[in-house]
Amino acid sequence: MNLTRRNALKSGAGVLTVGGLAGCLDDVDASQGEFDSAYAAFFALWDWSQAVAGEEATIENPVEFGQLGHGWEPDGDLPREVASTSAFVYFDTPEFSWAQDLAATLESDYGTVAAIDGLAGLESQMLESNHDHGGEEGEHEDEHHDEHNETTTEDTHDEHNETTEDYHEEDGEHHEDEHNETTEDHHEEDGEHHEDEHNEETDRGQLDPHVWVDPVLAQEIVTTICDGFVEIDPDNTETYEANAVAYNERLADLDSQFQQVVTEGDQSTVVLASHSSFGYVEARYGFDIHTVTGVSPDATPDSSQIAETVELVDSNGIDVILYDRFESDRLANTIVENSTATETMPVTAAAGTTQEWSDDGWGYIDQLEQVTIPAFRRALGAE
Repeated sequence: MNLTRRNALKSGAGVLTVGGLAGCLDDVDASQGEFDSAYAAFFALWDWSQAVAGEEATIENPVEFGQLGHGWEPDGDLPREVASTSAFVYFDTPEFSWAQDLAATLESDYGTVAAIDGLAGLESQMLESNHDHGGEEGEHEDEHHDEHNETTTEDTHDEHNETTEDYHEEDGEHHEDEHNETTEDHHEEDGEHHEDEHNEETDRGQLDPHVWVDPVLAQEIVTTICDGFVEIDPDNTETYEANAVAYNERLADLDSQFQQVVTEGDQSTVVLASHSSFGYVEARYGFDIHTVTGVSPDATPDSSQIAETVELVDSNGIDVILYDRFESDRLANTIVENSTATETMPVTAAAGTTQEWSDDGWGYIDQLEQVTIPAFRRALGAE
């Protein structure tokens, strides 16, 4: 069974947040009796949860169209709404801190609302995060840029300086402030864990949370969701298990599609001008995904990172620059304008959805099949 019992939040701010949520829920009658409704923390989890629940329960996704579950903040009514259902499916990781806070309140104050952690049992299969928390990672990144500066000619940097400066003038101040606040918060929250990184208990703040993009690990998460629903509603065990098996067969087919694209491609490197949300795809299928920034969507590239990417594009004959559909394509266009690449294409990690995709009935698998796999096929030269 994968119903989690989270450890108490370690930071004072986190405790205050949970206390605030608890205050909002004091007059709510927690869900009793049959399992007929639940919430999931973002689009992919919602789609999987609904696939497992089938007609037995309605799953709600609180995140608005065009938004992603990480870096998102709920309004004041959400805790009350979730507390009136039977379950909350989420990822217990700092990338979804709002969901952690809500799950902690539900678990401590409302025993009838099951908090189902989709990451339960996956720690050993998760990748290390590339977040900048300072320390060793920051020093490594500085060394990497120093090596690049030594090997990249001065003319190459001069050639792209004007464009990258323009890019940062448009985007820099706002995103830089957000990035500084984000990295400071992560450093304060996770700093103590760097001293204990060899402890038996894994610090999820140091792990890449984008596991849902890997169709193989996604199958394990679907099974975890199924286990949670079975414990809530054992009378419908056969239904939930059959639904999970059927959906996992579709995920296995998606896995085969990724394998085929990589096998047939004549490129081994693609460039993603967005944050690194496809690290698990890169690791699973054995090709290189060069991202200009790290795992955090709040990270902003500097001029040397952009110049390094342009040089990589030119030296590898890369023609297509990918970007996340839920982020700006400005950086991708900047790279195309200053390199030999000729086009940009969107990809989606299915962390969110759009009104159009929702109207078309697209779920997680549809997004990857209709948007992401064709883009990787084009970028890898597998057409």
